[in-house]
Amino acid sequence: MPEINRLGTSAFALPGHLERKADPQLIGADEQQFDAISTSLAESIADLSARLEVARKQPGGRGQAALDRDQEIHRLTARLRALRRFGLDLCLGRMVTAGNPEPVYVGRLGLTDSQGQRLLIDWRSPAAEPFFGATHANPMGLLSRRRYRWTRGRVTDYWDEVFTADGMEGNAALDDQSAFIATLGSSRSPRMRDVLGTIQADQDRIIRAGSRGASVVDGGPGTGKTVVALHRTAYLLYSDPRLSHRNNHRRSDVLFVGPHQRYLAYVADVLPSLGEEGVQTCTLRDLVPQGAGAGVERDPEVTRLKSSVEMVKAIERAVRFYEEPPAEGMEVETPYADLWLGSDDWAEAFDAAEPGTPHNEARDDVWEALLAILADKLDEHDVPEGLRRGTLNRSAELQSAFNRAWPLLDYAALVADLWRVPAYLRLCAPHLQAGERATLHRDNPEAWTTADLPLLDAARLRLGDPEASKRRRKRAATLAAERELMDRVVDDLIAADDSENLEMYMLRGDDMRDKLVDEDAAELVDPDVLAGPFAHIVVDEAQELTDAEWQMLLLRCPSRSFTVVGDRAQARHGFTESWEERLRRVGMDNVSVAGLSINYRTPDEVMKEAEPVIRAVLPDANVPTSVRSSGIPVVHGKEGELEGILDAWLAANSEGTACVIRQPAVEVSSERDRVSRLTPELAKGLEFDLVVLIDPDDFGAGIEGAVDRYVAMTRATQQLVILRSAP
Repeated sequence: MPEINRLGTSAFALPGHLERKADPQLIGADEQQFDAISTSLAESIADLSARLEVARKQPGGRGQAALDRDQEIHRLTARLRALRRFGLDLCLGRMVTAGNPEPVYVGRLGLTDSQGQRLLIDWRSPAAEPFFGATHANPMGLLSRRRYRWTRGRVTDYWDEVFTADGMEGNAALDDQSAFIATLGSSRSPRMRDVLGTIQADQDRIIRAGSRGASVVDGGPGTGKTVVALHRTAYLLYSDPRLSHRNNHRRSDVLFVGPHQRYLAYVADVLPSLGEEGVQTCTLRDLVPQGAGAGVERDPEVTRLKSSVEMVKAIERAVRFYEEPPAEGMEVETPYADLWLGSDDWAEAFDAAEPGTPHNEARDDVWEALLAILADKLDEHDVPEGLRRGTLNRSAELQSAFNRAWPLLDYAALVADLWRVPAYLRLCAPHLQAGERATLHRDNPEAWTTADLPLLDAARLRLGDPEASKRRRKRAATLAAERELMDRVVDDLIAADDSENLEMYMLRGDDMRDKLVDEDAAELVDPDVLAGPFAHIVVDEAQELTDAEWQMLLLRCPSRSFTVVGDRAQARHGFTESWEERLRRVGMDNVSVAGLSINYRTPDEVMKEAEPVIRAVLPDANVPTSVRSSGIPVVHGKEGELEGILDAWLAANSEGTACVIRQPAVEVSSERDRVSRLTPELAKGLEFDLVVLIDPDDFGAGIEGAVDRYVAMTRATQQLVILRSAP
């Protein structure tokens, strides 16, 4: 039996049939290490809690002091939350290296005891790389490796892998893949299980690749693409200083984009379990306010036309239409003289806006330039400098002309005008033919569909916030009022100063005046955390993105640093080109592709049924090879058997999840726990122990229908049932 540690209980809870693994010679060292980890965890949590309480009680301060306090509270809170999330299961496994008989333990986070001894090394550190990357062909200096299975905070199984004869001592020496296969064979939960301990060498190489350019992770169903994407996100945040948000707690520098909200909920626990919180996650719909209510575009021709990069470029022309300086001049009347504002003056003022400044936010720059040009002309009439701008600012005629020349624009109205006004569309999208423009015409142009979202997004980012100018003026007024108040306070202090050196006069200095006024207190607030820019973007199910949708992401990532995850064979609308060709076409130059060809999730029985489905339309599809078998054959039957099949499966399985997939999905009032009902499209990216397909032939014809059937079938990790309606 396992020895009891000084904390009162063994970390091991091995079932009876694994009694041989409970030999103290095999697990004695682990018991001592877990004892030290448990003690250190308790001490760390107590220390962090005390430091957090002290930090929270400190005065809020102002400016940089307030920012430093907030950052410290954020750092302590994040670390405390991470440590409280786990107990001993913070430890993933151990490895023994050549020349060092003491095991090195690998954790989700690094952990050091009070004497400074390293108890766990962070899984993302270079020292931990052999734990995931070692193979018999390349042991990376390892003699052996041990992985644990944790259940409710205790070890219920473990597996050893031995790389040399010297590694046999003190190990159970089971087969190399046992840990991985056993974990994959366990029941699915409504959220993705933590699979950090089962990362394989091929996946780990991709996870630890650099962040420059676009790194494509290409692989079929069950190859671990999503696992790789999530772990790569956590790894890059740890290892790449450009991406780390540890020094910027207000927002993350990494964006993770998934196909739908159910998918994001499914993977929501993974990044925190890997030691990272605060990564922004979203779907493409979330990037635009209209996304939540947008319908699906049913006309494929409209989708094709709106999804091109050329159509996104039309947004720039649509905005430029409103940034053309007036071709004719005008008289501006003032009490001192009538001033001529010529077309050249307008053009000079319009050029004053910094390149890249959003249209609505550039208005202040253009207006100030216009006032400066006219103020110079008033100088010729000997008008005092203090009167010039005030006089011009009050000119209703000038204000009206400026509002016509550079109007505030609403992004949704601008896009709607393209579909409402044929002449405007012709001007902005000269690449379209007359028949194509007619196809895009809408009597109700603001009935938005998913095809409109990239164009709305481009217009929104190009135009900017119409309230930005108002906020800047409010901030300027706030600072002016604070300076005025501080000047009065300084005057009162100087008047009351009876010291020999009249020290209060120092407060008159400009440097001291600036220090007394807290400019940080009036900082502008970024109203849109998804607007970017981001240093790195991860895109899952990327094979579905249109060229226009890629522009939504490229606008948010100037560095072009991407992790692109997908499978060309799972593209519902076809994907005949290579990843390099697709990404270079949309604007990425530095593209590298890494393939995954081993299916760790889907049983061989299911893949043999699914492979002919996709090869019928895509003979060269990258169908991965399964490495596991469930021993359960695919079952065919009638739709009337559905309820009995679900009842029997739930009775026989106390854990795990099932899904009924049909088109369209049918809601059932007596919904069973652990049973979902989804369309093929919404099932993408998810996995279930039992999958039941209803009338898969109704999913559609051609590539789209075949892909939906293939995707739906390969969601199963244990059993697949295919039911059809009675003829």
